[in-house]
Amino acid sequence: MINFKEREDLNTINHSCAHLLAQAVKHLYPEAKFWVGPVVEEGFYYDIDLGDNVIHEEDLEKIDKDGKRIVREEISKEEALERFKDDPYKIDLISRMDEDNTVISCYTQGDFTDLCRGPHVSSVKEIKYFKLVKFSGAYWKGDKNNKMLQRIYGVCFNTEEELNEYLKMQEEAKKRDHKKLGRELDLFMISEYGPGFPFWLPKGMILRNELENFWYKEHTKEGYVFVKTPTMLNRDLWELSGHWKNYKDNMYTSTIDDVEFAIKPMNCPGGMLVYKNSLHSYKDLPIRCGELGLVHRHEASGALNGLFRVRCFTQDDAHIFMREDQMEEEIIKLISFIDRIYKIFNLPYTIELSTRPIDKYIGEIETWNKAEKILEDACIASGHTCKINPGDGAFYGPKLDFHVTDSLGREWQCGTIQLDMNLPERFDLTYIDSDGTKKRPIMLHRVIFGSVERFIGILIEHFAGAFPLWLSPVQVSIVPVNNEYHLEYSKKLKEKLMNDNIRVELDDREEKLGYRLRENVTKKIPYTLIIGQKEVDENKISYRKYGTEETVTLTYEEFLKMLNNEIENKDLLVK
Repeated sequence: MINFKEREDLNTINHSCAHLLAQAVKHLYPEAKFWVGPVVEEGFYYDIDLGDNVIHEEDLEKIDKDGKRIVREEISKEEALERFKDDPYKIDLISRMDEDNTVISCYTQGDFTDLCRGPHVSSVKEIKYFKLVKFSGAYWKGDKNNKMLQRIYGVCFNTEEELNEYLKMQEEAKKRDHKKLGRELDLFMISEYGPGFPFWLPKGMILRNELENFWYKEHTKEGYVFVKTPTMLNRDLWELSGHWKNYKDNMYTSTIDDVEFAIKPMNCPGGMLVYKNSLHSYKDLPIRCGELGLVHRHEASGALNGLFRVRCFTQDDAHIFMREDQMEEEIIKLISFIDRIYKIFNLPYTIELSTRPIDKYIGEIETWNKAEKILEDACIASGHTCKINPGDGAFYGPKLDFHVTDSLGREWQCGTIQLDMNLPERFDLTYIDSDGTKKRPIMLHRVIFGSVERFIGILIEHFAGAFPLWLSPVQVSIVPVNNEYHLEYSKKLKEKLMNDNIRVELDDREEKLGYRLRENVTKKIPYTLIIGQKEVDENKISYRKYGTEETVTLTYEEFLKMLNNEIENKDLLVK
């Protein structure tokens, strides 16, 4: 996936294109006022106060792009306040600059000037290949109490070919939109009675259960034990964990018997209580404790997005408690485990190491340096490299983040391995060492999916709804050519497949054969059995696999063996 912010060439032309957009808007609406127009990962945007007017995509094309040089100049804060005195948004920006003697840079193209650090291209002739892609509202400064501005998103490329390829990819992404496919495939729904709280429909529950059963099975192989902690816990616990002080605005609370409780936004404090429930010896470690825990967090309504941003979700959490001498080996083992899981879904990934924050952190710098080195060494020892993300670790410890890449080249941050120097101390977690003294265990938080809901959303778009056979809610659809002659045989086939643990449907609607076959393709069912007179007479089946037009005839036993092999191997449906 293209990151416009990180690619220097695209960053510059998109920055300049944001100014071109603002100039076009100013020509159309002279009273327009502008907030900010930054380059972001997906292109650029500009937040604009248009009063009662609305901007349209074709408006950007109305500006003359020929011969407009872009000129940079530096002015004083006093000069800037005078130049932009009629624009309250710019006055606000300038007034918040620290020093009165601050030098402020401006860029001018034609009759339009704006505050900006730059850099920019030298002429608007260099920004020919652009397109506005999205329009939305955005509160000034992100505060819902402020005025709503119009946010206009766009992209700009060096060549027409790059732009067209990008737009083509965006069209494909629209077809794969998990909200759209979720409706079409009857997987989940969102109700107006519960914004941000997904409803799982029967077929979606099959998909979800298969994914969770897979999770339990694979973790059992890796020596994990499993727990389930309460959804609602006393305020005292959240004060002890630090969430009440640092996260209360995102938590749902209630009062029970005059005592304040909170619905858990994270599983970790419950996991600490589970560990403290028993005495532990150095011989017990490592303890790998997993939980598919449902958590609730208050997200802004404008940020909600299908399964990607919700208010309740299931984290595939695990907390690993170990001795210090076990750290590197355990992290190597964990990276190998994550690698194996992602390969099953054909999700390549990169790893990022987030290091100690500059200011807000706990613990000694020497401890941080040691922990960061262990994470990096474990990464290298497992056959991977990691990009350093300086200063972006949590206040309680460094972490490894896993960014998977889907079939459209888009990156998603899913897995994480976080070293925690905070909760073991807060909860006074200990184990008895070989010399009989109490020691503090080293603790890792880790997820692989990130959240079950979001991971399913990623898989929907990654596979375009055409799930591998083992995950597919309906694995086989039986289509009799003529119900009068072929329905009875089709019913017997359905019963046999069900008894052999294959998820099967019978499409015996009184519709034309071609229509029903097309419907099965639309539903992305892996195998469609076409049952006609030949199949009845020879006691065989004929199937079409999703994504092909070829019809293959087999005995029932041969077909079942093929299905079971594909399920066991977790083969991809379309290769």
